[in-house]
Amino acid sequence: MTATAQPLQGRHAVVTGASRGIGAAIADALEKAGAKVSRLARRATPGMIVCDVTNPAAVNVAFASARHQHGPIHLLVNNAGQAESAPFAKSDAALLERMLDVNLKSAWHCTQAALPDLQAADWARIVNVASVAGQKGYAYVSAYCTAKHALVGLTRSLAAELASTNITVNALCPGYTDTDLVRNAVASVALKTGRKESEILADLANNNPQGRLIRPEEVAAAALWLCSPETSAITGQTLSLSGGEIMS
Repeated sequence: MTATAQPLQGRHAVVTGASRGIGAAIADALEKAGAKVSRLARRATPGMIVCDVTNPAAVNVAFASARHQHGPIHLLVNNAGQAESAPFAKSDAALLERMLDVNLKSAWHCTQAALPDLQAADWARIVNVASVAGQKGYAYVSAYCTAKHALVGLTRSLAAELASTNITVNALCPGYTDTDLVRNAVASVALKTGRKESEILADLANNNPQGRLIRPEEVAAAALWLCSPETSAITGQTLSLSGGEIMS
């Protein structure tokens, strides 16, 4: 790739939940565009900075390690997330707390850790990976929807607060995506209901008018665009990657 094809040359990006799925695809895309990428994940695998992003102290340690390796942070992608399903009547406070911790509070902690660097940069970007579940409601995932709606709210609030600065804040809202998270959720539903995994997966795909799952690389392409220097006028937005699914 030539220098002119690397718009993020010299930029340092931090991507959470980067060991697989959407996070790995985003980290790869940013790296190909010239960014130095710090990949955060819970598990110790090659190339990862181990971090429990629900723990503010652990986040601060991980971000210090990222700065030590690659310098000040210019781009932050809050991708870490988790989904669990249950009827509302069986959704206890612990389930709600888990969903809020991973899907909302992690972005809060990481943004606070990165903010001084972002404010000092000539331009900077925050991209929160939410979900279509942050734009509409779905049955049996009330805690997850609550957390993702809150993440969209945080995105809009931060964008308004930082609008006069060099930082943009946007959210990506993918539909059901072909990742381990979705596959594991399908397996869990199959175990609880006795239905075939292929039938459940087909039902999920049918939420998308295109009749398919979104590919992680499609989400990564959108994240790369929002991280580019040309998108300085785009902030406070929620970009749906759902094949045309109608938001209600």
